[in-house]
Formats: sequence, structure tokens, C-alpha cells
Amino acid sequence: MVPPSLYEAVFNTSPTGSYLLSPSPEAIILAVNDTFLKACGRRREDLVGVSLFQAFPSNPDDPNDRGEQELRDSLARALATGQCDSLPAQRYPIRVETPDGNVRYEERFWSAVSTPISDAAGHIVCIAHCTTDVTEQVRSQSALRQSEIRFRALVNAAADVVYRMSPDWQHMHELDGRGFLKTTDSLAEYRIADYVHPSDLGLARAAIDTAIRTRSVFELEHRVLRADGSHGWTYSRAVPLLDADGGIIEWIGSASDITQRKAAEEKLQEASRRKDDFLAMLAHELRNPLAPIKSAAQLLQLGVMDGERLRNTCQIIDRQVAHMTNLVDELLDVSRVARNLVDLDCVPLDLAQVVTDAVEQICPQVRARGQDLQVHLAAEPALVAGDKKRLVQILANLLGNAAKFTQEGGALQLRTAVRATHIRIEVIDNGVGMTADTVRHAFDLFSQSERSSDRSLGGLGLGLALVKSLVDLHGGSVSCHSAGLGLGSTFTVDLPRLAAPDATTDAAPSAGGADAGNAPGLRILVVDDNEDAADILAMLLQTMGHEAVVEYGSEQALARVASYRPQVCLLDIGLPGMDGNALAQHLRARPDTARSALIAVTGYGQESDRALSLAAGFDDHLVKPVDIAQLGAVLAAAAQRL
Repeated sequence: MVPPSLYEAVFNTSPTGSYLLSPSPEAIILAVNDTFLKACGRRREDLVGVSLFQAFPSNPDDPNDRGEQELRDSLARALATGQCDSLPAQRYPIRVETPDGNVRYEERFWSAVSTPISDAAGHIVCIAHCTTDVTEQVRSQSALRQSEIRFRALVNAAADVVYRMSPDWQHMHELDGRGFLKTTDSLAEYRIADYVHPSDLGLARAAIDTAIRTRSVFELEHRVLRADGSHGWTYSRAVPLLDADGGIIEWIGSASDITQRKAAEEKLQEASRRKDDFLAMLAHELRNPLAPIKSAAQLLQLGVMDGERLRNTCQIIDRQVAHMTNLVDELLDVSRVARNLVDLDCVPLDLAQVVTDAVEQICPQVRARGQDLQVHLAAEPALVAGDKKRLVQILANLLGNAAKFTQEGGALQLRTAVRATHIRIEVIDNGVGMTADTVRHAFDLFSQSERSSDRSLGGLGLGLALVKSLVDLHGGSVSCHSAGLGLGSTFTVDLPRLAAPDATTDAAPSAGGADAGNAPGLRILVVDDNEDAADILAMLLQTMGHEAVVEYGSEQALARVASYRPQVCLLDIGLPGMDGNALAQHLRARPDTARSALIAVTGYGQESDRALSLAAGFDDHLVKPVDIAQLGAVLAAAAQRL
């Protein structure tokens, strides 16, 4: 017979927290062992004789606390069945009194087993309730679940496709389930040829083999075949997970879609290539006119030419300078348009006026090549709202382009048609035509697609890019078509139609100015730090009947005006030290030159440059090289104001 004291000793020294409960619904605590008392920080006299649910009440601050109800249900099942009933992780709010007298609840978790104890007659006399503190396990499991949730959220939020790969790269599982890769929920067979573009297949296999052999990170940019049949670019990176012996357990990888980035890089590379081609062509086009200019200058130095040859030489220089001026103007126009610095002076126009001016500009080129230009205008007024100068530039560029790439004796047509919402202009030629690639890039900036085997016609290839930009500014569209090489080309411009038929307003008449020959002799001061430019301009003025003196700097010019008292000052803007704008302000402030005509003669031709010079006190702004007729008109107008 085992003495009761031994049973009590075993009960109290058990490593498992235990207590005996009455079989009543309130589960009165009959006995409690030392292990449980130590775990919950309570005294035996505070628990024995008290209901279990009173001793360990639910947390009043937590409406979701179902610990008491779950425990009641477990005890009820044990009493009903006479069998053990388990709770794997029972939540116990432990009431804790702090030293300052406040009460707080500390959340703990126990696994619990309720075992009914019966007497010899089979009546349940008590319930043995054994508990094991599993708080740390529960917290660890909760932390693991939260970590998994965060990991899934991170994977799903990332723009990359995340995957697991078997050590030999033969099986794969996509972790985010987007269908970028053709896999199932478990590791599926991975056939690299199904995913990697054939052109990059060898590169990818070599990179994978190296990563497996060296147990290093796999990293590669390559083209891929998508599940929808399209292809793109991806940046793939996979890290090996190693066991204690250094063997590969699996690979964790990601694949980023870099198709857009690659497309942007290709565009930049293509733009850079076209820019380099353009710069080479620019050097070629500038050297072409420089060669005859230099030869003409050398002939003039010999001084052995008769009058006819002298006139021819001078005409050559004049034509080549005009050609270079056109090249520079075209460059500046493209620059202004690209930086949104072009302001349109839009007025109601009949397109017939624009066509007339454009044809007049291009006729010398057409006649020189013996070409036939036919103009077919719509019968009804073709009314648009636009900047006449820029619209003339658009048509002149298209006609010039057609003439340039049409053989001598070829045919050109310009047609207009009035539609319900727009005016259509077509420039048609039977020239060299274009390939499909040339058509596709015809309006690109720096596009230098070859349209003939002969580059003697020249040009920078900027004209069509400028046409598109100016048409866009007018709210229109431009396109081109060619059936192929040798089959001619058609350029089509659509401009918004102006509805009001009575709104036509002719553009302001071009300022012809006074006749240069009528300008009286003037005292003119030329100021330019380029001595050759200043001296030749003074010589030109003298041949026009004016008196001209030259200074090469601003300070010298200010010292000269006191005695010379010029009626007109031709000033360069880019002077060293005090620039031309500052010099003009000084001259305006002096009583002896306050009323003198100040004319800027400069290489700065932007609209902002003109605005600065006029604000500084200049009366006119001429861009180098100065046309003699334009200079004569400006001087004649200045003479009338004096």
C-alpha cells in the first residue's frame, strides 16, 4: 500500500503543472502542485477552493479572448465521455500585480490535458488537469507565420518574378504565381529552350554551368520567350543555398523584365549613331562650299583676271556663302524648334498665297535642273490659321527635297484639296523613291538615310525633321509614301481647316525698305574684333558711297566717337571685354551718339539675341553674313530717320 504522502510528493514534484478540479461546471480547484504555482506566480491558498475560471478570468480588455469558453468545452467533453480531452495551445491570461499596485495581464499559452478520475463505482470524483507551458513555441510559430505572410507580400509586391530552382537547374517553381513562367505549384521540369531566346541560349547555358560548377551567383541579361508567345529582355539573378558541406540545396532566383530599358538603350544608341553620321555629314557639307571660296580667294590674290572672270569668281563666292548661310539657318531652326522656342504668328490665310511664295522660292532650283513643276490648287478657298513665313518654309522644304531627289528633267507636282475638317497638301515626284526603312525614319532628327548613290546634291538631312516639327506646331500632320526605289515619293501635309470663309487676311507685306541706291553718304563706325570682317565691311560701305572707319574693340570705339561723331554704328555683339550690347548702352547714354543709328552685325541670330540687342538700344539686328541689299535698305531707312 503506497502511503498518501508519497502520492502527494509525486504530485508536487512533477515537472508538469497540474491541479485537480471538481467535476462541477465551475471547476473548483481542489489541489495544485508546486510546478504550476511557480509557473503562474501564484500562492496555493489563493487558488485552492476557487473556481478555475475565477482564478484565471478572461481578459476584459480583449473581446476576442475565447480561452474560458474553450476550456469549459474541453472539461465538458471529458466529463461527458469519461475520456481525456486535449487543448494543444490554451491561452491563459495571467493576472499580474505590479509593485505600484496596478494590475496587468500577461498572455501565456499552455497545452492542457483534462483526465477524468473515477472511483471504484465508476463515478467521476475529480478531473486531473495537466498543463505544459508552450508560450515560446506558440510565439515562435506566430512569428514564423508572420514572416511567411511578409515574405509572400514582398514577393507579390515586387516587380520581379521570384522562383526556386533545383540544384541542377532541371526543375523550377515560380513563387509569385504570375504565369510569367510556365510552371505549376510544385517543382516542374524546366527546359531552358522553352524560355530563353535561341540567340541567347548558348550564353545562358554557359552562365548556368559556370554558376553550378563554382557554386556562385548566376547573373545574366538575356532575351526571353514569354508564355504568350512574345519575346523581351530579362535580368536574371539566382543565389545558391548551400548545405553544411558546401553542396547546393537549391537556387533562389528572380527575373526582372527589362524590355523597356533595353528598348530605350537601343533608341539612344541609334540616336547617337545618327548624330555621329550627321556630324560627319555636316563637316562634309561645310567643306564643300569652303573649297570654291578658298580657290576664288586665291584667284583674286593673283590679280590677273579680266572683268568677266572676276564677276564669275565673285558670283561663286556669293552662291557658296548663301549655301553656308542656309545650312546654318537650318541648324538654328531645328535647334529652336527642339527647345520649343518658336513662336508662331498665326493669322487667317488662303493657302494659295503660301503656295505662290513657296513656288517662287523653289523655281530657280527647279529650272536649274530642267524639271517640270505642276501646281494644282483646289477650286474653293483653302483657308488655314497659320504663320505664313513658317508655312512657306514647310512647302519650300518639301518642294526642295523633291527637286533634290528627282533626276534632271523629272516631274514634280504640288496639289491642294479642301476636306471637311482639314486642308490636304501633296508634293509628288517621280524621283529616286525610298526604301521602307527610309520612309519609316524620314522625319527623324539626324536621320541620314541614303536616297541616292550621289551625295553631290548636299543637305544635312534636317529639312524633313524641321517640316514635321513646324507642321505639328500648326496642329497638323505630315506623312510620306514611296512604292520603292526608283518609283518616286509623295509627301502629304494635313492642316486644320479654318471655317470662316471671310477671315482671309494677307500676310503683312515683306519689308523691302528703302532702295540702297537712294541712301545718302553716311559717317559710319564699324566695330568688330574680327579684323578681316571689320576691314572688308568698311571697304564694302565705302564702295556704296559711305564714309567708314574701323575700331577693333569697345574701349577704342568709345574713344573714337568723340572726334568722329558717327551717324551710324555697326557693332558686333561678341566683343571681348565690353560686349556689343553694353557698348550700345554707353553710346545711347552719350549726347553725341544718343541719336545715332545703332545696328547690330553679329553671328547671334536667335530670337532671344534679337530681343537683347533691341533692349540694349539697337535699331536693327543683322545676322552675319550680311546681305548687301539688306544692309543697303537698313542704311537707307536709318538715313531717313536722322
